[in-house]
Amino acid sequence: MYDKTTPVRKYGLHEGDTGSAPVQVALLTERINSLTDHFRVHAKDFHGQRGLLRM
Repeated sequence: MYDKTTPVRKYGLHEGDTGSAPVQVALLTERINSLTDHFRVHAKDFHGQRGLLRM
Protein backbone atom coordinates (compact mmCIF):
# COMPACT_ATOMS: atom_id res chain seq x y z
CA MET A 1 0.00 0.00 0.00
CA TYR A 2 1.24 3.47 -0.77
CA ASP A 3 1.24 6.57 1.42
CA LYS A 4 -1.22 9.24 0.27
CA THR A 5 -0.54 11.82 2.96
CA THR A 6 3.11 12.58 2.20
CA PRO A 7 2.60 13.82 -1.40
CA VAL A 8 -0.43 15.86 -0.32
CA ARG A 9 1.58 17.56 2.43
CA LYS A 10 4.62 18.06 0.20
CA TYR A 11 2.95 19.30 -3.02
CA GLY A 12 -0.42 20.60 -1.84
CA LEU A 13 -1.25 24.27 -2.03
CA HIS A 14 -3.13 24.04 1.28
CA GLU A 15 -4.00 21.36 3.84
CA GLY A 16 -6.23 18.69 2.34
CA ASP A 17 -5.47 19.76 -1.25
CA THR A 18 -5.93 16.64 -3.36
CA GLY A 19 -7.16 18.18 -6.60
CA SER A 20 -4.30 20.32 -7.81
CA ALA A 21 -2.19 18.99 -10.68
CA PRO A 22 1.10 18.64 -8.74
CA VAL A 23 -0.62 16.61 -6.03
CA GLN A 24 -2.36 14.33 -8.53
CA VAL A 25 0.91 13.71 -10.39
CA ALA A 26 2.69 12.95 -7.12
CA LEU A 27 -0.08 10.55 -6.03
CA LEU A 28 -0.01 8.69 -9.36
CA THR A 29 3.79 8.49 -9.21
CA GLU A 30 3.61 7.06 -5.69
CA ARG A 31 1.00 4.52 -6.79
CA ILE A 32 3.02 3.46 -9.86
CA ASN A 33 6.18 3.04 -7.77
CA SER A 34 4.25 0.94 -5.26
CA LEU A 35 2.87 -1.31 -7.99
CA THR A 36 6.30 -1.64 -9.60
CA ASP A 37 7.69 -2.98 -6.33
CA HIS A 38 4.69 -5.32 -6.07
CA PHE A 39 5.33 -6.75 -9.55
CA ARG A 40 8.96 -7.48 -8.72
CA VAL A 41 7.70 -9.95 -6.12
CA HIS A 42 4.52 -11.09 -7.91
CA ALA A 43 5.56 -11.37 -11.56
CA LYS A 44 2.47 -13.34 -12.59
CA ASP A 45 -0.09 -10.82 -11.28
CA PHE A 46 -1.61 -10.15 -14.69
CA HIS A 47 -4.77 -8.52 -13.34
CA GLY A 48 -2.66 -6.01 -11.45
CA GLN A 49 -0.54 -5.32 -14.52
CA ARG A 50 -3.70 -4.63 -16.50
CA GLY A 51 -4.81 -2.15 -13.85
CA LEU A 52 -1.43 -0.43 -14.02
CA LEU A 53 -1.71 -0.08 -17.79
CA ARG A 54 -5.20 1.41 -17.50
CA MET A 55 -4.00 4.14 -15.11
